[in-house]
Amino acid sequence: MRDLIGTHDLLFVTLDTLRYDVAAELAAAGRTPNLARALPDGTWERRHSPASFTYAAHQAFFAGFLPTPTTPGPHPRLFAAAFPGSETTGEQTWTFDAPDMVGALATAGYHTVCVGGVGFFNARSPLGGVLPALFTEAHWEAEFGVSAPRCFEAQLDRIATVLPTVPEEKPLFLFVNVAAIHQPNRHYLPGADRDSRESHAAALEYVDRHIGRLFALVTSRDRPCLVLLCADHGTAYGEEGHNGHRLGHEVVWTVPYGQFVLEPGDWGKPGDWPESADPAGGGEPG
Repeated sequence: MRDLIGTHDLLFVTLDTLRYDVAAELAAAGRTPNLARALPDGTWERRHSPASFTYAAHQAFFAGFLPTPTTPGPHPRLFAAAFPGSETTGEQTWTFDAPDMVGALATAGYHTVCVGGVGFFNARSPLGGVLPALFTEAHWEAEFGVSAPRCFEAQLDRIATVLPTVPEEKPLFLFVNVAAIHQPNRHYLPGADRDSRESHAAALEYVDRHIGRLFALVTSRDRPCLVLLCADHGTAYGEEGHNGHRLGHEVVWTVPYGQFVLEPGDWGKPGDWPESADPAGGGEPG
């Protein structure tokens, strides 16, 4: 990781509330072809989140505590705040003398951009303003939020206007919190009148239809881009009587994770991808 800082752009995407089991099942069934194309070997890595809800998980992420591999550790981290006694800071860890990686990347010359999704990125409230305030530039609109069926497309439209304003010589750290999979997600499953594991899966298919445009946008810049892609936590749909998250259940703590490098032009031009589509329809671009 130390060798990539300064030479690579960084895209960090959290697919808010995405369950590992659903993500893995859809990948194996060929229902998320764009994510499968991007992920190493087309599969998700099974990891554990450091927290069971959005705010706590992202505070941990931005301090360098990304989801942890489920195999026995210790597991050296990609990023780590410098502090005595850390057992997961390895030779290749990028260590920073700051309380969070966002500010540390800005000090290293990065332009940092947040495009939020769920309410913890809505700076209209004091609590919702905490995470966006870490960034040089932060964006949130109601159209990016959980109740908007085309929220991911709206985020991509905003990113398409932001990226051309970042000087080409300046590395970019773009963080995107995708709200589509979070409840309510019934609008992605035609005829559904309640949220369910099935509508959760349909929401991920919606995200997959458009994520290629995000990859095309970040690779339109003339530098390679390291992509970190994961959920912040999962959610329960009646397992052992549990619903929602902020609770200690396997489906909440276990999350999908992927990391990979994209080269300029790997995903074509942003205009090759549809800018809008019906949430329940679409497919890969022709």
